Amino acid sequence: MRCGQEEESVPLTMADTFTGADDPAGWPGHLWLEGRTIVHLQSDQERPSHMPRGPVAKSGTGFMNPAMAPARTRSVLLLQDALEHGWLVGNRPIRALDALCATGIRVRRWRNEISPGLQDRLHITANDLDSEALDWALSSVRKNRTNGVFPELDDEQIPTEHITENGIHFQRYDARMAMIQGSFQWIDLDPFGSPVQFLDTALQGLGRVGVLEVTATDTAALTGSSSTSGKRRYGHNGIVDHYAHDDAVRVLLGTIATSAARLDRSIEPILALFDGHHVRVSVVVRKSKQGADENRQLMGWRVRHDDTPYTFEKHPTPEQIERSSGPMWIGPLWNEDITRRMTEDHAVKCCLPNEEDLNSAPDIGLEWSELDQVYAERELRRSVRYISDASSLLSSEHLLLPYDQIAPWAKATSMPSMIDLISALNEEGYLTARVPDLRPYIATKAPYDVVLEMVRKMDLTK
Repeated sequence: MRCGQEEESVPLTMADTFTGADDPAGWPGHLWLEGRTIVHLQSDQERPSHMPRGPVAKSGTGFMNPAMAPARTRSVLLLQDALEHGWLVGNRPIRALDALCATGIRVRRWRNEISPGLQDRLHITANDLDSEALDWALSSVRKNRTNGVFPELDDEQIPTEHITENGIHFQRYDARMAMIQGSFQWIDLDPFGSPVQFLDTALQGLGRVGVLEVTATDTAALTGSSSTSGKRRYGHNGIVDHYAHDDAVRVLLGTIATSAARLDRSIEPILALFDGHHVRVSVVVRKSKQGADENRQLMGWRVRHDDTPYTFEKHPTPEQIERSSGPMWIGPLWNEDITRRMTEDHAVKCCLPNEEDLNSAPDIGLEWSELDQVYAERELRRSVRYISDASSLLSSEHLLLPYDQIAPWAKATSMPSMIDLISALNEEGYLTARVPDLRPYIATKAPYDVVLEMVRKMDLTK
């Protein structure tokens, strides 16, 4: 869900273009379920497929990209985890902002799918500059309310003009103005394209500690396939090879860390993924000069070698620079304690439509078959597949290997199945797991030569 906001002038008052008084043209549109939340698709957008992949054509104001559903599911799970386990602000309230909310599916999923017992500590603001998208979001909330009491906060937030429905504050401002007006503990930044122009304001909009979730769809710039865009936006020298996806994730993390350091803030990654057509990262941001200095030690380059796929170096030599990509984040990508709880069963428990949801579906005109339910569960499981298994590895130093390249590197005539190779390395005492990516990768604690020798051994045995 995203809208580009920077081109339109900001109204003097929200009421100039956004009143929320009437249902928008084309209402109620096509009905769909994402997670447990009813989605009203606009009439010019087709009902999504159950296995959406890659970008879709932007179909007018406030379009919903079904390929972003897994990212929204993980956002629900992370925010619930912060409220439930208290790792962000203890038992205090969390003020969450979706700065580019479009038609509001993410904030509605936060309200609808996070446990009812935690909702009184969750204070949600939904912002967009597109008044038609906000009208659509408001009508969606009014027709599909979540039961509960959502108290207001009396704190340092600058009062803004807004419309409140179901405990969600809807407002129409430029995203940068919306972020800087408050002291948030959670900001979601999901622009159409690069997030670079919003990063400084997002970091300043967080309190002393907060979570920043960032989406970037300009993967050509991040991977290096568009070298000029990569250098211009991210100061990145890219190499398009087996590690382009991992590079893209690390370049975005490095950009956020560098922006944070200029504001005397540090970052700690929670979860960072290359997911099809976009990069999605979630980081804890803290006000800390010492932490910002320590983050500088986690910036470097990926250097390719002849005898091993790569090493991370803080400063490549002049001879290495042609085979190096960076600068980028070379530290851990995940938080083990948080990501190990992100299991498939947990995602299904939190986000799969239950019997009560399905019994009420016909009353609002939603057609939802048994096959739809099966596919919905598959998609939820896919949203978090391999994350829990790989949590320890991607939260620490590891070797990343493209599975389909290991046999050629080992000069083996055949390749064991990924499951067999992972099991064999784990049995030898080297923690190994599959990494979530559309391409098959493994992460391992085993040295590179040990992996090659294991493949050769399994090849001979076969």
